[in-house]
Amino acid sequence: MAANPDIASRLQLATPAPLALARIIAYALPAIPLAALTLPLYVLVPTFYTETLGLSLASVGFALLIVRVFDAVNDPLIGWAADRFRPGFGRRRTLFAISLPLTALSAFMLFWPPVDASVLWLAAWGLLLSLGYTAALIPFSAWGAELATDYHGRSRITAWREGFTLVGTLIAIALPFSIGFDRAGGVHGLAALGLAILVGLPLFGAVTVALTPEPVEHSRVRVDLKAGLSHLVRNRPFVRLILAFFLNGLANGIPATLFLYFVSARLGLPDARGSLLFFYFLCAIAGVPLAAWVARRVGKHRAWCYGMLAACAAFAPAPLLPEGSLIAFATICAVTGLLLGFDLSLPPAIQADVIDVDTAASGEQRSGTYFAAWSLATKLSLAGGVGVVFPILAAFGFDPASSASTGNGLTALAVAYAWVPIAAKLASITIMWNFPLDETAQKELRNRIETA
Repeated sequence: MAANPDIASRLQLATPAPLALARIIAYALPAIPLAALTLPLYVLVPTFYTETLGLSLASVGFALLIVRVFDAVNDPLIGWAADRFRPGFGRRRTLFAISLPLTALSAFMLFWPPVDASVLWLAAWGLLLSLGYTAALIPFSAWGAELATDYHGRSRITAWREGFTLVGTLIAIALPFSIGFDRAGGVHGLAALGLAILVGLPLFGAVTVALTPEPVEHSRVRVDLKAGLSHLVRNRPFVRLILAFFLNGLANGIPATLFLYFVSARLGLPDARGSLLFFYFLCAIAGVPLAAWVARRVGKHRAWCYGMLAACAAFAPAPLLPEGSLIAFATICAVTGLLLGFDLSLPPAIQADVIDVDTAASGEQRSGTYFAAWSLATKLSLAGGVGVVFPILAAFGFDPASSASTGNGLTALAVAYAWVPIAAKLASITIMWNFPLDETAQKELRNRIETA
């Protein structure tokens, strides 16, 4: 997708002014409580429901897989609604605002279950949380993609949002582990996190709705469902990006799901689980500005590939570590945590660019539809870490509720934790290495969109 040099040079004079930092912060604030709905759901909730409540590994994995199957219908419908409805209050802020009460309540109920909660409780509140979270996340993501129209301005917005996401993730780790979630009764750590979400999400969401402007819409026509799907499938950069993102999401989701089990059962360091997880995400905060710096020099897609390559190299020794290797594993956590900043901040910024391909071709700005596909890919890749890996580990004899897991079970745990994700990351790098949409091509697209 090469750009005409004359067009590119003229566009250098038309680069839009960057969005004020205060506006970006006001927009990004809800990422803090929303972050508590990602890591805990895939790491802490399975651990709590299996180890503390005593539900079987296979049943919990199946329940969470059912929730993600529901997303296969839920995400596209909400994405369509986010683009199609245009109330006077704003098509991005309206849907986002009305989603907050359901999301906050569902998280509270899921994170503070009764002591006799069943798999049905997990599935029911998980489904409602999925509905509310999707209805919040899709317009929130589309809002951010449309606030800036330039190549690096989008990286700046996603860097702040994902930086706040990491702050929320650290809170989501610190609360459960500092209070403890090894007992089902009383105000345990997950219950405290649920209370924080119940209060924080509506509060920060109100700040965003009040202070963040509704982005300018560049739609010229309305595209029907059939034509819209046709444009989406023919958007080659998007197809490449979402396939690479799915594979990399699977590569991140599997070790995220197995992290607590690997540290406890394979390394024999159960008391270090919380501190290592916190340290991992603390290092990721430093990785976000580093990713933006590298992207300015080599482009967003190539910077992401470099980050994934480095992560593979750092992660490869993990299954070979002997029991008790605290310092060695902490070093791996530091390096891979730093590189997680690339995974979090760069793909969403590239996603905003591939939407421009569709807007220029179809005439309708359909960011909601694209972020619905993005959200679905994210959830399906994370669900793979639970719904597929858990039954396989159980078949190899790994039981997280027992200290008598077999040698084969522990070996399978180590291989699934590190080497399977490396294979997925290498496939993602292959897809993205020569990605066609660079800064010059993106500027040409914006020229076509804004002068149409």
